[in-house]
Amino acid sequence: MITLLKPEEQHQHKNGGGWVANTATVADTAYVGPDAQVYGNAQVYDNAEVYGSAKVFGTARVSGNAQVYGKAQVFGNAWVYDTARVSGNAQVFGNAQVFGSARVYGNARVSGDARVSGDAHVYSNAWETSPLYIQGSKHTLTNCAYGQIAIGCHFHSFSEWKKLYKKIGKENGYTAEQIKEYGAFIAVITKVGK
Repeated sequence: MITLLKPEEQHQHKNGGGWVANTATVADTAYVGPDAQVYGNAQVYDNAEVYGSAKVFGTARVSGNAQVYGKAQVFGNAWVYDTARVSGNAQVFGNAQVFGSARVYGNARVSGDARVSGDAHVYSNAWETSPLYIQGSKHTLTNCAYGQIAIGCHFHSFSEWKKLYKKIGKENGYTAEQIKEYGAFIAVITKVGK
C-alpha cells in the first residue's frame, strides 16, 4: 500500500496488482507490479511497466514501452517514454525527459530540463544534468560517465577512444570520412566533457 494515503484513496491495478492512487491515471494495458506505486497525478500509459519497488508520482508520465523498475523514482513533471529504462536507485525528476532507447540506472539522477535520448546511458554516480551528447552521422556519442564515452554500444575511457577510435571505426564499417568525423567528436568530448 501507499503509506501516504488512506486505504480508500488507492486501489490495486488489475494488471500486476501494484498500488495506484485514485488521483493517478494508469491504463489497463500498462503494468504496475505488486510492490510498485503510482500516485499523485502521475500517468502511466500504453504498454509502460512500473515494477520492483519503483515509484512514479507528482505529475510524472511514463508511456510507450518504457520501464521504471528496481527502486527507481520518476517524479515532478518528468517524462519517461518510448523504450527508455529507468532502474536501480535512479531518479528522474523536474522537467527531465528520458526517451528513445536511453537508460538511466545505478544511483544516477536526471533533473531540471535535461533530455536523455537515443542510446544514451546515464549511470552510477552520474551528474544531475544531461551528459554531453552528440548525434553523429552513424551513432550517437555520449559522455556517459566521468572520463568515459559511449558510441553506439561501445564504452571506453577518453584515452582508450583516442588510441582505438580508428580501429573500432573500421571494425564497425565506418567510412574514412566517418572515422575522421568521430575522431573530431571524441576530441571535443575529451576537451569539454567530464
